[in-house]
Amino acid sequence: MGGTHRIEVSREQVMAYRVAVHGFERSVSDPDVLAMGVQDTPSGSARQALAARRSSLVGLERVWSFRGAPHLHRRTELPVLAAALWPVDDADATARISTTLIKEGAQLGVRAFQVTAEALRSVVTGPMSKGEVSTAVSAAVPESLTHWCAPCGARHISGLLFQQAGIFAGVAVGAEAGRTVLSPVGERFPVPTAAAETSAVIRAYLSFLGPATPADVAKYLGTKPAVVKAVWPDDVTEVGVDGKKAWLPTSAVEALLSAKSAGLVRLLPPGDPFLQARDRGLVVPVKSREREIWRAIGGPGALLVGSEILGTWRARAAGRRLDLTVTPFAALPSGVGAGLDAEAAVVASARGAADVLLRISQ
Repeated sequence: MGGTHRIEVSREQVMAYRVAVHGFERSVSDPDVLAMGVQDTPSGSARQALAARRSSLVGLERVWSFRGAPHLHRRTELPVLAAALWPVDDADATARISTTLIKEGAQLGVRAFQVTAEALRSVVTGPMSKGEVSTAVSAAVPESLTHWCAPCGARHISGLLFQQAGIFAGVAVGAEAGRTVLSPVGERFPVPTAAAETSAVIRAYLSFLGPATPADVAKYLGTKPAVVKAVWPDDVTEVGVDGKKAWLPTSAVEALLSAKSAGLVRLLPPGDPFLQARDRGLVVPVKSREREIWRAIGGPGALLVGSEILGTWRARAAGRRLDLTVTPFAALPSGVGAGLDAEAAVVASARGAADVLLRISQ
């Protein structure tokens, strides 16, 4: 693995660095963190993540990408991203889709992705409902990639494989009348035949959520650490974070060492790029708070103050008004109130509300 020497930094230094590189200072409309994409789970959260950075939606496309989850990505970068996300080998492919539903089919490795992506591309020639596409693709792939659904009385392709293949097929993911609609991306590209520049994806993770380890990156990609180590970039430096070994792109070391906590307040939605870090215990050192933020279902948003997560928030529509409740973990520092008022208005605007009522739960 790359790196020629090791530097030592504290957790606080790492958090200040991550805040600095995530675009929260709102100086540009197209922040560098878009290289990772912005997850849109739950639907609409990506718009709020972009609003937290005052970023533009122009030029972005919603596709299934990392782990098969919907993300907003720069449209022009989709062909390169697809090649970078293509499985590097059969072991990688199997690790990404290994479930009891298609235990035998997962052993097809890269071929499972190839046949599914080609079937998706062939089927989706115009806007179609997800159900229609799934039915057609299920009939076109090997039976071992499907499973029996008793309620439907039919065989369905594994959802994990189906959605991970979406970006390779050049399929955009939209919504219409409460249903998922799939359509070809504006400028379609061929299904990849081999992985290319996978190390660039790893480098992007290290740049925005580093210093990090191969195990962290593997969790993010949905694969095994051995796969990540095989394509680990060379231009990285070993960093000790409170004594634990991790890596950062060498070009980012100076920014890490000079980072200082900024006096900002941001309301981050569930799935925000900042919350995609797999070293969650570093981001939120208190275990009970970590469990609250990263709930498996129905997780809240996170209150970022300076470079620390100091609470959670939730919002619900009340007519044209948005009711937004912030629940701090402890008493908030003085001066945060004004920042919260401003950020509540940002969230309301992103959600199309005419007004917002902010409450701070004690």
